[in-house]
Amino acid sequence: MPNLPDVVLWSIPAFVLLTVVEMVSYRIHPDEDKAGYETKDAATSLSMGLGSLFFDLLWKIPIVAIYTAVYELTPLRVELTWWTVPLMLLAQDFFYYWSHRGHHVIRVLWACHVVHHSSRKFNLTTALRQPWTSLTSWPFYLPLIALGVHPAALAFCSSLNLVYQFWIHTERIDRLPRPVEFVLNTPSHHRVHHASQGSYLDRNFGGILIVWDRLFGSWAGEVERPVYGLTKNITTYNPLRVATHEYAAIARDLRAARGWRERAGRVFRGPGWQPAPVPGVAEFPNSPGTPRPTPPTC
Repeated sequence: MPNLPDVVLWSIPAFVLLTVVEMVSYRIHPDEDKAGYETKDAATSLSMGLGSLFFDLLWKIPIVAIYTAVYELTPLRVELTWWTVPLMLLAQDFFYYWSHRGHHVIRVLWACHVVHHSSRKFNLTTALRQPWTSLTSWPFYLPLIALGVHPAALAFCSSLNLVYQFWIHTERIDRLPRPVEFVLNTPSHHRVHHASQGSYLDRNFGGILIVWDRLFGSWAGEVERPVYGLTKNITTYNPLRVATHEYAAIARDLRAARGWRERAGRVFRGPGWQPAPVPGVAEFPNSPGTPRPTPPTC
């Protein structure tokens, strides 16, 4: 396996430049609807991004060990050539879709991903608001390793996917030409994904391609202006609380649960799941964590 470039590291200068350009654009042409930047919010997003770099290094140790073991056990091998790399990137994007979707509909996974949705702003710093518990995604990519994709090649494709998604976190780019909007994930699609309106919730999970959402029934077009954030927003800029608030909500719900069935639901059902009321028992609602309507089914 040849050495592959660190795509994220090489992209940092572009991240900085594009963020400065976007900030300047709001200075020159302020948005009347109070979009753009808020100092505390942007600082929190940057803090979450820097923290994720440190924690990702820790989580990579066991994940790489598991991937390496599976890769050594499988007899299959996918060579790194000019034509296999696009196929690996396509496959990684497919499994990213299901990972991303899973992190919206299973609460314990949502507890990790909710960090990225916790800002009520939508700008390029929002792309940097990454979780500190990102060890929840690795099982979704095990099929690729079992099929003979080298762990380093998977890491390279994942980095490309992550870098691509940086530029779509902006309100400064309107809809793109129809062929582009039909195939690729764009700022318009991703604005819908970050919105908290009921009609927009749990939509547009694609990374690079939006075709997965069109195929599996989770696509929604941008109609009304999105309202960003959570259905129950947090009121803190403390990075530690931003990183852990949903885990704390799950813990509160588990302590108040009335049995193992409810405890399992609080962890593995959707973020807005509530147990059926017990006849004759007064209802004292538990902490709902981040309440969300039942996600769309396909």
